[in-house]
Amino acid sequence: MAEIVEIAHSNYQEIARLASKLWPDSTLEEEKKYFHHCISDTTHTAFLLTMETTSIGFVLVSLRNDFVEGTKSKPVCYIEGIYVEPPHRRKGYAELLIHKAESWGKAMNCTEIASDTEINNRASIAFHKGIGFKEINRVVCFAKAIL
Repeated sequence: MAEIVEIAHSNYQEIARLASKLWPDSTLEEEKKYFHHCISDTTHTAFLLTMETTSIGFVLVSLRNDFVEGTKSKPVCYIEGIYVEPPHRRKGYAELLIHKAESWGKAMNCTEIASDTEINNRASIAFHKGIGFKEINRVVCFAKAIL
């Protein structure tokens, strides 16, 4: 049976371990520091998904009061990241995490939830559309060194 619990001192390191798989450019230590801070940050939270005693996924959520493309209200509940271990994908667990994020957002007086993904992440795009998100825009970002 799947269980979803909010970030706490007892589980933030497990969330960080999973986050380092989602964001491999970040170190485990950086993720541990970030998620430890989330425990006391009222504008961010994370939820850990476990099956029996095994951690298999998480969602990181924030409250955004800045401009969020396609939304009309503030604050907006924002999915900063979602991850489910590969053997457990396509079984509805990510959708359970999104529902938990929506419940948190509603409790934080949000009327909208938003998210983003990389332009070439077809699996994530299909997932978002499949659970009711509407695609708002596509963006290509640029950077250049100032010499």
